[in-house]
Amino acid sequence: MDNDQVEQGNGDTKELASKMVLIQNKRFYLDVKKNDRGMFVKVAEVSPGGNKSRLTLSMATAAEFRDLLGDFIEHYAQLGPSDPAQPAEERQKPLKTERLHRESRRYFLDLKENNRGRYLRIRQQTAYNGQGQAQNQGPPPQIVLPAQGMIEFRDTLTGLIDEYGQIEEDQFELPKPHVIGDKRNKQFFLDAGQNQRGVFLRITEQTRYYRQAITIPEKYFGAFADYFCQAADKMEAAGEGSSHTGSLNENEIEE
Repeated sequence: MDNDQVEQGNGDTKELASKMVLIQNKRFYLDVKKNDRGMFVKVAEVSPGGNKSRLTLSMATAAEFRDLLGDFIEHYAQLGPSDPAQPAEERQKPLKTERLHRESRRYFLDLKENNRGRYLRIRQQTAYNGQGQAQNQGPPPQIVLPAQGMIEFRDTLTGLIDEYGQIEEDQFELPKPHVIGDKRNKQFFLDAGQNQRGVFLRITEQTRYYRQAITIPEKYFGAFADYFCQAADKMEAAGEGSSHTGSLNENEIEE
């Protein structure tokens, strides 16, 4: 389920569970919430001064995020002590970095270090709309997790996923997300979802310059599949061996 769709559902949002993790002088709240779109996890970092930073994860994204945390924990455990003599520009480079791309949001995870120690910075970025403008203004949300607290944070998140993630999975076993295309040219992200109106497939087209999506209700899956199969068979029969047709790229086809 798309993170934006889950968070921005219609009707009341209910809080199902809340956990707090204290790491150094920071408090991290992990709240499981539910609305008519589904369940999601709201992560909030509260500084000693009371400032809050928040991230939102659908339950499916939370499970992938948890698995990535495990990779960072393992990498952190294998690192040697910090080298104070290391040049500043070298210390600014991430010790490990990963990206998590789920529907309309991207999450950037960077294990870094500064004079206060090592930490995991997690940034959430909303995708761009068809006009190439960010859907929300201002700096992207982010939280900064001290590295020595990653295990406790991961274990707390795992407990919430184990208790509430299974409930969502039991409702309907949806097809897994799939990506078609390549980053250099164009990609299509296929994400199945479910809400009170039924099952649907969200197809998101993304290039370097824009992103747009359509939603197909389940009742039309068969019609789309039949058309694609017939079109593929016809093009294969009519265009096999055609050098001109075979050389067209996506941009030329659209033009």
